[in-house]
Amino acid sequence: MKIFLAQQNYHIGNFENNVAKIVSAINEAKKQGGDIIVFSEMSVCGYPARDFVEFSDFIDKCYESIDIIKQHADTIAVLVGSPARNPLSEGKRLFNAAFFLYEKEVKAEIHKTLLPTYDVFDEYRYFEPAYDWNVIAFKGKKLAVTICEDIWNLGDNPLYRICPMDHLMEQQPDVMLNLSASPFDYTHDEDRKAVIKSNVVKYKLPMFYCNAMGSQTEIVFDGASLVFDKHANLIKALPMFKEALVGVELNDDGTIDAPIIEPASRVPDKELNPATLEENLNIDQVYDALILGIRDYFSKMGFSKAILGSSGGIDSAVTLAIACDALGAENVHAILLPSPYSTDHSVNDAVELSKNLGNPYEIIRINNVYENMLATVQPVFKDLPFSLAEENMQSRIRGNILMAIANKFGYILLNTSNKSELSTGYGTLYGDMAGGLAVLGDCYKLQVYALAKYINRNKEIIPNNIIEKAPSAELRPNQKDSDSLPDYSILDKILYQYIEKRLGPDEIKQQGFDAALVDRTLKLVNTNEYKRNQFCPIIRISPKAFGVGRRVPIVGKYLS
Repeated sequence: MKIFLAQQNYHIGNFENNVAKIVSAINEAKKQGGDIIVFSEMSVCGYPARDFVEFSDFIDKCYESIDIIKQHADTIAVLVGSPARNPLSEGKRLFNAAFFLYEKEVKAEIHKTLLPTYDVFDEYRYFEPAYDWNVIAFKGKKLAVTICEDIWNLGDNPLYRICPMDHLMEQQPDVMLNLSASPFDYTHDEDRKAVIKSNVVKYKLPMFYCNAMGSQTEIVFDGASLVFDKHANLIKALPMFKEALVGVELNDDGTIDAPIIEPASRVPDKELNPATLEENLNIDQVYDALILGIRDYFSKMGFSKAILGSSGGIDSAVTLAIACDALGAENVHAILLPSPYSTDHSVNDAVELSKNLGNPYEIIRINNVYENMLATVQPVFKDLPFSLAEENMQSRIRGNILMAIANKFGYILLNTSNKSELSTGYGTLYGDMAGGLAVLGDCYKLQVYALAKYINRNKEIIPNNIIEKAPSAELRPNQKDSDSLPDYSILDKILYQYIEKRLGPDEIKQQGFDAALVDRTLKLVNTNEYKRNQFCPIIRISPKAFGVGRRVPIVGKYLS
């Protein structure tokens, strides 16, 4: 039996495009003698569709798409993911389902049991859990079909009272097939392998795991679909961040005649959530995820050109380099906006960077605008001393100019803030926090430096002076980030313990961090939630990103 995995990039709600991709893969698999082709979770409509599934018309279009797809499921069986209506009057009106199509008919529906409601997931908001579990008989084989989370409980997770796999095993299946939409984060690849391998080891059956790929606003799906033989050897690993179609021949005895990529004896070498921040961990994957996040956001929104403020600092430099790689240098317009406090070397560094990348750039000095604004507010400010207000006016002038150019020419403004700044509120609302998409908003400052070194791995693209100089907002004379924030080598590690690891202040202090510094840092995080609440979408690359996966009250008193 030849089983294909179709790892594809879908566009939520773009049924015509999604169906065309699915049908194209089916036809190719048929040409190569495929018996079954497996697509990812919610492949028909794209994942996560969120409140779109509450529209009856949206669900109608899902069913219309399945009707088209099943006409191509003649000599080959097709497993596609889609919402399915619940025919019963009780419970929620939809299931998260897999449709098994063959001989131009819907032969079976498989419903997802374990509905994740944590981090970026909110499936129990929309779907009813499965209430029965049955294998599918096909060409003399019994198929145990599951959807994503249903293989993450091996009967030992106290959060779940039901283990779908155990129910399916009572019917003695021959192979396990899983449709997934498992998002990327830089800690997840080895953990995913470990879970799938655990299923194989426990049930002694081969596993075909098809994962989604592509970026859906802030959530990146990396693909990395996998095939394990019944002895828990890894036989196939589809590429990360790329579409792929791969067929594997499954023998009648459950073996697979293919080279072993990783033997069963290999133990995954990274835990799901490292105890401390490892800024270089899978930095190549982080880079590729950011590339895909930008590229898909622009293409799926119908945009092609980006603009950003290039300051000569590390954050804007890394953002610019990644954007040029994602969109093409000719499509990324850098605007240098020096103020009276900008240093010549920062302007020169920004110019050199754009010359290295080959992207268009312009220099627009804001001195006159800034002086006019100071004069305008002088009757109100009177003779009060220079403060954050005057500093932030420069940032807001820049934000205004960048947004004006973006509006005029149909660009999307890329935000360059990093996670360390967003955590502590070290940014100006409607100024440097403006933008349509945040590229580095889930990367701590230490990770930004790691990305810069990765970008320069073959040659100097980002000038070394940008990497080596002390970071500064340059909003007042001789300003440095360290004037307002602790050293990033300490700050980032405290932030990681609080945000990613969800540890309280006492637990963090017990790790040896200065008590006063911990209190100050955590207070900054909590009191600046109002800023993040108004922020643009952030490309998610960590286990806990700001945005849909972290829901903290703005007016909460905890630690403030």
